[in-house]
Amino acid sequence: MNSLDPRSLIAMGALMTVLMTAILVLLRRHYPPHIRGLGDWAAASSVWLLASFLFGCRGQLPASWAMVLANSLLLQGAIFYCMGCRRFYGHVRQWRLWAAVLLAETLAFSWFTYARPSFGMQLVVITASMLGTYGATLYFLLRHGDRRLPQHLVELVLGLHMAVLVLRLVTASAGHSGDNLLQPSLYQNLYVGSYVLTVLLLTVGAVLMASDRLTREMEYLASHDPLTQALNRRALAQRGAQELSRSQRHGHALALMMIDLDHFKQVNDHHGHLHGDAVLQHFARQAKAQLRRADTLGRWGGEEFMVLLPETNQAQAQATAARIHAALAQGHALDCQLSIGLATWQAGEDSLDAMIARADAALYQAKEQGRNRTCTL
Repeated sequence: MNSLDPRSLIAMGALMTVLMTAILVLLRRHYPPHIRGLGDWAAASSVWLLASFLFGCRGQLPASWAMVLANSLLLQGAIFYCMGCRRFYGHVRQWRLWAAVLLAETLAFSWFTYARPSFGMQLVVITASMLGTYGATLYFLLRHGDRRLPQHLVELVLGLHMAVLVLRLVTASAGHSGDNLLQPSLYQNLYVGSYVLTVLLLTVGAVLMASDRLTREMEYLASHDPLTQALNRRALAQRGAQELSRSQRHGHALALMMIDLDHFKQVNDHHGHLHGDAVLQHFARQAKAQLRRADTLGRWGGEEFMVLLPETNQAQAQATAARIHAALAQGHALDCQLSIGLATWQAGEDSLDAMIARADAALYQAKEQGRNRTCTL
C-alpha cells in the first residue's frame, strides 16, 4: 500500500506530465501557427508539472511554496487549459476574469493557511475553484466545440473529474478530508489519483484535438483547389463517381455542367495574373451561392469548372445555369462571361466519362455559337 501513497501518485503524475509537456512544446513549434491554443495548453501542462513538484515537496518546503503557491499553480494550469480551448476555437481569452478568480483563490487559501488554519477549508477553496474552472471549460466546449471524438474525450474527462471534485467537497464538508494532502488514505489516494489521471488525459486530449485539426486541414488541402476552394479534379471525379452510383441504384436524375470563363486569357494578358486569380475566386463564390448544399463545384483545370447536380433534370439544370449567368452579370468589376455545356444522365450504361464528353461537346457548341450561353447535349 505504501507504493500507492499520495506522494508516489504525485511523482508518477509528474513524470507523465514531463512527457506530455515536451510533446505539446514540440507541437507548438512545428504545427502551423494558425492552429492556436497549443501554447496555452503547453503552459497549462508546465504549470501542472511545477505544482506536482511542489505538492511532492510538502513538508520540505515552506507552506507558502508547498501549499499556497502549489494550489494557485494547480488552478492556474486549469485556467491556461480553458484559455487554450478558447483560442483553439477562435475565441478571445478572458484574462481579467480569470486573474480575478486566481487572486480570490490565492487570498482565500492563504487565509485558511495562516490566519485561520484549516485543511478542510483549504480543500473547499481549491476544490470549488477547480470545479468552477473545469465547469466553464466544459460549458464552452459543449457550446462552441466541433463535436469531434478528441473533444468528446476532453468533455468526458472534465465531466468525470468534476464528479470527483463534487464528491471531494461533500466528504470535506462531512469531515472526511484528513489532516493533510499526503496522508495515506482511500480518500486522498482517490483525489490525488484522479488529479494525476485528469492532467494526463486532458493533455492527451489537447494533443489529439490539435492533430485531428491538422489531419482535417491536410485532407481538405488534398481535395480542394487552393485558389478557389472548389474541389480539385481528382476529388471531383471521385464525387462524380459516387453521385453516378447513387443515381444508378435509385434511378434518380443527375446533371453535369462544364463551365468555361470566356476570353480568360485576355483577362490575364490585359490585367495580370493577380487580377485573373481574383476573377476565378469571384466566379467560384458567385457560382457556389447559386447551388444547393447537395450540389458540387469543382475546378476541372485552368479556367474550366465542373458542377455536379444530383437529383436534377435537364430543365432544373438549365435554370441553375441561368442563375449562374445572372450572378456573374451584376456589374461587379470581377464579373465575367461564361460558356456552359450541360449533360444529363441517360440511365442504362451511361457513364461519368460519357456525361463529361457530352458536356464538353455542348460547351464547345456554346463557344461556337458566340459564347456567354448554355448549350445541352
